[in-house]
Amino acid sequence: MLIGVPKEIKVHEYRVGLTPSGVRELVAHGHQVMIQTQAGSGIGLSDASYVAAGAEIVPDAATVFARAEMVIKVKEPQPVECKMLRDGQILFTYLHLAPDPEQTRGLIASGCVAIAYETVTDGRGGLPLLAPMSEVAGRMSIQAGAHALEKAQGGTGVLLGGVPGVAAADVVVIGGGVVGYNAARIAVGMGANVTILDRSLPRLNWLDTTFDGRLKTLFSTVDALEQAVTQADLVIGAVLVPGAAAPKLVTRAMLKQMRPGSVVVDVAIDQGGCFETSHATTHQNPTYTEEGVVHYCVANMPGGVARTSTFALTNATLPYAIALADKGHRKALLDDANLCEGLNVHRGNVTYKAVADALGTAYQAPHDALQ
Repeated sequence: MLIGVPKEIKVHEYRVGLTPSGVRELVAHGHQVMIQTQAGSGIGLSDASYVAAGAEIVPDAATVFARAEMVIKVKEPQPVECKMLRDGQILFTYLHLAPDPEQTRGLIASGCVAIAYETVTDGRGGLPLLAPMSEVAGRMSIQAGAHALEKAQGGTGVLLGGVPGVAAADVVVIGGGVVGYNAARIAVGMGANVTILDRSLPRLNWLDTTFDGRLKTLFSTVDALEQAVTQADLVIGAVLVPGAAAPKLVTRAMLKQMRPGSVVVDVAIDQGGCFETSHATTHQNPTYTEEGVVHYCVANMPGGVARTSTFALTNATLPYAIALADKGHRKALLDDANLCEGLNVHRGNVTYKAVADALGTAYQAPHDALQ
């Protein structure tokens, strides 16, 4: 199979769909790989390193999309990229379609086979291709939140861990999954007072045991959430409903009760955000203030540490990319029910129910689409 990797064009997005090591693996399986020139230059992956791994360097994205049987990316295709997709072409990338009707329409119109990293499962309820970026985003959320709390950034001027004789900041993490755990781990390590909320009692029990009493766990109800959020210096939104739009758990009324200069970091912004006042921002302009609260809502947060993120992502996606290339998409998806969960759009039809429900579009079951 001929596999193409274009350079990402989202603002301040330096990640790339394959590392040279990933290219070498695909070539060893008998496949051809072409990389758009300078696709990895932002993170120190030169064209020469890709050539040494067996890739062909091509001059532009148009060449990649025109020739490739499968396109491997990181972020969702931008409108100009959607127009370059063609009927039957495989697109393997993050999509986050539920809050993005324009992209969904573009993919439907293209006739491509769009497989989303974020909805591939592992059979144990996990999301193996979302997990590495969730780990990065969770850890970064505390780093970003601590910076936003600085007075010069519009925050209250509170140091996350405090100092002897001065109280540490109160950090609230909404959601105890991969993002929430990693956020809590960093916040606890920095000396903050951490509270984590979730609706799964087994997960709360696991978190309590794992942190050995170094944070507070709360069962998430409207009342518990309101009390925790309104007293917090920093709130991390780490809620995920796989493939669907994130629930708006923190209302504008709750934010109005927070101290001016408090900070919220919405890691769920790729799926629409879990704060009522959230809207996507970029690494170029990462924050804005609403109701006196500083909002950090960067939609491609792991892109801020693009080199680490690229290697972590390729480690996770490569086995699936090899399966798709070795078998073709139809057999690969039918052979692996967990990979089949990643099929979001197939030749003009939405094949992921949560996306169809969120956008009010017709739904076709993946197995029906693949027959």
